[in-house]
Amino acid sequence: MSVLDVAIVGAGVAGTALAARLARAGLDVVVLERAPAWHWRAAGVFASPLVVDALWRTGLADPVIDRVARRIPAMRLSTPGGSIVALTYGAERGGPMAIGLDRSALDPTLVELAWTSGAQIRRGVTVTEVRLAGDGARLSVRDGDGMSVIQARVVVGADGPHSVVGRSVGVHRPVRLTPRVGLSFHLADPRGDDAVDARLAVIRDGYVGIAPVPGGRVNIGIVLGASWQPALRAVGAAAVSARVLASIAPTAGDPLPWRATLDQPTDEIAGAAPLGVRATSRAGPGWFLVGDAAGFLDPLSGEGLHRALVSAELAAPAIAAVVSRGVDPARAAAAYDRAMQRRFATKDGVSWLLQAFLARPTALEYAARRLAARPDARATMGLVMGDLIPAGRALDPRFLAAVLRP
Repeated sequence: MSVLDVAIVGAGVAGTALAARLARAGLDVVVLERAPAWHWRAAGVFASPLVVDALWRTGLADPVIDRVARRIPAMRLSTPGGSIVALTYGAERGGPMAIGLDRSALDPTLVELAWTSGAQIRRGVTVTEVRLAGDGARLSVRDGDGMSVIQARVVVGADGPHSVVGRSVGVHRPVRLTPRVGLSFHLADPRGDDAVDARLAVIRDGYVGIAPVPGGRVNIGIVLGASWQPALRAVGAAAVSARVLASIAPTAGDPLPWRATLDQPTDEIAGAAPLGVRATSRAGPGWFLVGDAAGFLDPLSGEGLHRALVSAELAAPAIAAVVSRGVDPARAAAAYDRAMQRRFATKDGVSWLLQAFLARPTALEYAARRLAARPDARATMGLVMGDLIPAGRALDPRFLAAVLRP
């Protein structure tokens, strides 16, 4: 049996971006994807301004990025008490805009990029088990021809929070948050493809993200806590989604024109649960985790796509060092794990801070009102959420005092 250099489980953004990088470096790479063809499933579409540069570094040309991305000038946070906070990521000062991505165009484009770079793409293949050995990994896979085994020097889990690689190596743990359910679908947007603001509406025991995407649509992402479970079981996801969206108040800057198309979603409602996974380690001898498989807290911060692309960018040289230069696998894995820790640990702290406010409506209302009234603090928070300045600025006691002082 021949041994591949790298087997990547999952053909999402992280997996295909990594495959393209490794194939261009001359490695023998196969991507194994369970779904026979692309279909909509609950996934991130709102992304920070840095994602445009990350896609360009991955290998997509500017015209392609323009086709799959819709510019978003600001994210408007609204609270049940009526506060509105516009986070602009510096766009009002000439900085880059956030974007909403058409995943039906982006994901196949990255698959094609991986393939044209030299990677094998195998669809309709389910990886049922991963076993590590001293010389790499053995993957048990099932496809239309039955069961078989694939051997690779390195296996990569790019298959999301339920990663078979993460489970097989025993590093996945639940996130310490109350159980939540995610629902996502698209609606037609009468504004076409104009650059318009996104919306993050906090509701009772949950929140709703509304992100404009190409094709004259908005993506609706609804995250609901445990108190919504009885309603979901009783009346179903469609009825609950309609009830939630009806509760969001229009504003002068956001009249919610897409609500007129609520009874005509452009795709089926996709669900996801549980939301979030914690990885005690992101790599070890012979295995790596990228994207959501490397740890996923919550879609609230809107940075999943950025993290997916960065994790592929950081993992590629570590994997190539093992396969092409004979670097000690444990050493390369530790270097990648440290790089991810340095890059995202502080932003994770900001995400946990946001979760703390989200769980306390009175505190959230207090902070939102002060951010709305304090332009400098609001601008800093927007730059932090857009990854345009170090995330530690949002945890600095001086910043917190500027936000929270009466």
